[in-house]
Amino acid sequence: MSEPPAPRQSNPQHFGAQHLDWVARWQRIARRIRVPLGFLAAALYVSDLWQRAPRSIAVAWSLALVLPGLWLRAYASGYVKKNRELTVTGPYAHTRNPLYLGSMLITAGFAVALLSRPVALVLAVGFTVIYVPVIASEERFLRATFPGFDAYCRHVPRLIPRLTPAQTSSNQSLPSGKNSPAEVSQGSFSVKLYLQHREYNAAMGAALLYLSLLFLRPAMEAILHWAR
Repeated sequence: MSEPPAPRQSNPQHFGAQHLDWVARWQRIARRIRVPLGFLAAALYVSDLWQRAPRSIAVAWSLALVLPGLWLRAYASGYVKKNRELTVTGPYAHTRNPLYLGSMLITAGFAVALLSRPVALVLAVGFTVIYVPVIASEERFLRATFPGFDAYCRHVPRLIPRLTPAQTSSNQSLPSGKNSPAEVSQGSFSVKLYLQHREYNAAMGAALLYLSLLFLRPAMEAILHWAR
């Protein structure tokens, strides 16, 4: 009787390469479909507005998601120094991805405003397909660039925020010695960084979307009436 085959030995480098291939493949797919998904969401948005006027109560409730989302994005943009420092203060002491969490809140808010299941489904699929590989890629970069990133990850969740801030190694919450001062951002909110990241564009975009909720349908009806 022949001997059973020897068990396959695990190879960390092999699994790492598989992970890189998975991220790269998903990123390629995301780049291909994000524009079509955007057009589909816009088409569904206009179609829903044309079929029925948005309910005032739904639009009002949507603000409970959109305004915190805008605030979170603005707050996070005043801390982050992309590719230069590992930001662990401000909102980054609660969640590793406050900018993406803010975007999710804003998008969910506008889905609530429309009360449209098709729009909500397309937006949910879009966020899953696009942001999952983006977050994976960014974490891979941060892990390779900043030795203290793994220690930070052990204390701060990827997306759903913790209630109390995880303090940096300077005040003994994160393990001291894991992050050097040169690589960890200990600063406070910076208006200069907020303006540099042009985060005010998110507020302007949200304002335009709310204006469209209020006036796009009447404008389309007026145009069709004039065309007749």
